[in-house]
Amino acid sequence: MRLLRPAGGGPSGGDEDDDAALLRAVARGDTEALAVLYDRHAGWLHARLTRRCPDQETVREVLQDTFVTVWRSAGAHRGRGEAGGWIWVIAARRLVDAQRVRTRAERVAVSAEPAVTAPSAEDRVLAGLEYGEVGAALDRMSPELAEVLRATVVDGLTTRETARLLGIPEGTVKTRALRARRELRAALGSPLGGTA
Repeated sequence: MRLLRPAGGGPSGGDEDDDAALLRAVARGDTEALAVLYDRHAGWLHARLTRRCPDQETVREVLQDTFVTVWRSAGAHRGRGEAGGWIWVIAARRLVDAQRVRTRAERVAVSAEPAVTAPSAEDRVLAGLEYGEVGAALDRMSPELAEVLRATVVDGLTTRETARLLGIPEGTVKTRALRARRELRAALGSPLGGTA
């Protein structure tokens, strides 16, 4: 496999049906299909990962690891559109893993010294979303609803940006976001921001 480098393109760089066909080809071992997927999605993935992590080396490693995972797991994709959202979920999880490993390494390096800085409020919220009650509720939710909620709430994307990322109409984003919030409120047993 060639060295993976960020390239242009965006979440709407190609037709989602085409992305699904590419993922099926990748699942069959087609390296050219992986290269096309990479060229289509690496640019916007790199930009979004950079917004979450200032360390460019970590971003490059996560990006490469994301496409290695796509190579290994393409057969697990449900096969109907939304490839960009599926790839983003992989990238976001790889970034959380990389940051956790880096944090552990830093703790080992300064184990004799007390921590100088506490995690930022954003890091605490994201960790709670990933591993707390909210994360458990998101894991129980259908992937389509959870992807929309993560994109609009966690990543702070607009309805239009989410629609482009996931390859679905804006109206579908709004409907799924509403359903996801209702399910999340029900799962947590308390109102979460606004009315349904």
